Amino acid sequence: MQLKSSLLETSNTNAFISWEANKSMCNFTGITCNSDGFVTEIELSYQNLTGVLPLDSICHLQSLEKLSFQSNYLHCPIMDHLNNCVNLQCLDLSNNNFTGCSVPADMSSLSQLQYLYLNESGFSGTFPWKSFQNMTGLVHLSLGDNLFNPFSFPKEVLKLTNLTWLNLSNCSIQGTIPAEIGNLKELINLELYLNNLTGEIPVEIGNLLNLSWLDLSDNSFTVTGKLPAGLRNLTKLEMFDASRNYLEGDLFELSFLNNLVSLQLSDNKLSGHVPAELGEFKKLEILSISRNSFTGPLPQKLGSRAEFYIIDVSKNYFTGPIPPDMCKQGTMRYLLMLQNNLTGEIPASYANCSTLRFFKVNNNSLSGIVPAGIWGLPNVYTIDIALNYIEGPIASDIKNAKSLAQLFAANNRLSGELPAEISEATSLDSIQLNDNELSGSIQQLPTFLTSFLISNNRLTGKIPSTICNLSLLQILDISNNSLSGKIPKCLGNFSDSLQVMDFRMNNFYGTIIDTFAKVLDLGNNNINDLFPHWLEALTTLRVLVLKSNRFYGPTGNHNISGIFFPKLRILGLSQNEFNGLLPRNYFENLNAMMIEEEGNRENIPLGMQFGTFENSSYDGNLGLCGFPLSIKCSTSDPLPPPLPLIFEEDNDSIFASGFGWEVMLLGYGCGFLVGLAMGCIVFRRGTPQWLLRPDEYQSSKHLGDLGDLPRDSNNEDRFQAQLVLQWSITVIAGSGPHQTSLHYAESANVRQQDELHDFEHEKDLDNYQEGSLQTLHISGSGFQRKCRAVHEQGDEKAMQREIDDLKRQLRRAQ
Repeated sequence: MQLKSSLLETSNTNAFISWEANKSMCNFTGITCNSDGFVTEIELSYQNLTGVLPLDSICHLQSLEKLSFQSNYLHCPIMDHLNNCVNLQCLDLSNNNFTGCSVPADMSSLSQLQYLYLNESGFSGTFPWKSFQNMTGLVHLSLGDNLFNPFSFPKEVLKLTNLTWLNLSNCSIQGTIPAEIGNLKELINLELYLNNLTGEIPVEIGNLLNLSWLDLSDNSFTVTGKLPAGLRNLTKLEMFDASRNYLEGDLFELSFLNNLVSLQLSDNKLSGHVPAELGEFKKLEILSISRNSFTGPLPQKLGSRAEFYIIDVSKNYFTGPIPPDMCKQGTMRYLLMLQNNLTGEIPASYANCSTLRFFKVNNNSLSGIVPAGIWGLPNVYTIDIALNYIEGPIASDIKNAKSLAQLFAANNRLSGELPAEISEATSLDSIQLNDNELSGSIQQLPTFLTSFLISNNRLTGKIPSTICNLSLLQILDISNNSLSGKIPKCLGNFSDSLQVMDFRMNNFYGTIIDTFAKVLDLGNNNINDLFPHWLEALTTLRVLVLKSNRFYGPTGNHNISGIFFPKLRILGLSQNEFNGLLPRNYFENLNAMMIEEEGNRENIPLGMQFGTFENSSYDGNLGLCGFPLSIKCSTSDPLPPPLPLIFEEDNDSIFASGFGWEVMLLGYGCGFLVGLAMGCIVFRRGTPQWLLRPDEYQSSKHLGDLGDLPRDSNNEDRFQAQLVLQWSITVIAGSGPHQTSLHYAESANVRQQDELHDFEHEKDLDNYQEGSLQTLHISGSGFQRKCRAVHEQGDEKAMQREIDDLKRQLRRAQ
């Protein structure tokens, strides 16, 4: 009853309803007694209990063999009275809230203990390993997910030869896995993930012939070497996870493990071919070997005898066709084969894979027509076939894809019209069909669309009025087509959502629309209007491009005072009919300005940044005059005053010390505008960070390990570089330590100099997935092979959750 009084007041529980003083304890919920009426078990797991466990009274029960309070909210302190429970055989305090508590320093009297579960309870401090010297009968030991002080693999544990279950995951183990691990020959479950283990997996692990579960993943990429020769002996192994380490060599040792249900080896340095024997495994449900250096073809029988649930072979160097039978059993949910060198057509068999949720084969060399049924898979969430050589139309049965949210098919050879039935795929959120050969007009689009990219196609006709129904639209890129007519005024009403509008290189005419976008590109159209002065006060606008239109009149507006494009970073005004002065207020926040070519007649503002350029930097700007050019302005043209200090000493993390300015001016003259897609644009993760000031960043991100960068001789704490890699990849960066990889790298520009086959730094580009790279620009025709996009972390997290769920199912089955 003392247990009830200690926990009842602080807990919202029904566990003690039957605990009444006039009843026998043996009839209480959670209490078990022996034939003599003595309490042997207290089982109160999952009872929403909160408070301090009164071990002083509990351990007076001398017959107590089991004490289980798993998954409650118990907290500190843990009393030393635990040592009085001398007959205890099972102690389970896992999944509680003992944050800040240490495990009692002396548990040596618990010599009868067979099952000890303290995992995921928030314990810290030094664990009393010496107590195990008396616990020779331990069968299960689970201490994972606690913040113990760092320790080497405890020798006391290596003497517990009766252990069948050992969980020391995420509890600060460091050093090597000792060879003596091979002495624990009864082990069925061994979990050592999320520690700081180093060195190779010992050969002696092959002595654990009963092992069914082996998890060595996430050891800070410090578990090295090859898969040990003895691994082939573990023929009972069902789950093997060594992901995110530094393993190398091939998979030959796994050829013998035909009971595997889950094999996860992603993010290592493994190489060679995938053994053909894996195609014969009948139980395999999860195969995740992404981000390694595997080569050769995948076994064509892969999945033909297994009920595959997840296969992820992404980001390797696999060649040959996609195995046709991986969804033969109708259980596949994740098919991830992106960024390889796979060839051939997508097998028609996958059109029947109704369970499929993620179909991602982008960045390969696939060809042919997409089997019609794939467009209309009923449960698919993502279809990503981008950056291949796929031909043919988008089939009308896409209307059946009621769960489809993301359709990525950019950089292919798709042709025909956009089917009207696409509007019936009502869950579609993002459509990327840019850089194809689509023709016809834009049809009605799904109502909940947030991103629609269909640039660089052969579309004609007008923007349909139904686009006014897309109230959630954030990104609209219809550039480089042959669209005509007026831009619908309704797009100016999407002030709460629409951020990017790219209408350039079409045949639009009329006047400019009201907009609250962050990026507005109307370049290369026939828009006839005055300079849109009302845009000056917008607090969101980062990029404004009006080049190559029929805009006219002065850019200065003397009727507005105090606010002049407060967030503007890029301004393009060339090839119009503007006149008068360029107001210096426009340039307080700019990182780049394009005013080349004839047509405009403006004076160039004075200031340190402009003063760093030679005449050649302004080639083609025949209407410009004034310092630093040798062409003098006429006396009738008053010179603007110098730029304010904020502009002269711009602190933007990308364009340091004037370097970025000259690159931007020259680059645009070569045919591309940094910040807007000429070849391949990626706006998958919100607002590009290169449009933000340094004080808007929260943390630094890395862009792969590309070596040391030249230092700025004028500032030892900053670097600046135009890094030219193979095929002229240009990275503009700034504000980071010189000895590290690129920090704050926001844009990479690729111009074709040769046919791209294998890009030697593409592994470095994989590191963009959590970085700040937002736009990748490719200029030059015919380059459609290896455009790297920012990786969708959401897909991987969703897959990992499903893997974890499957692991829990496997645990329960053990």
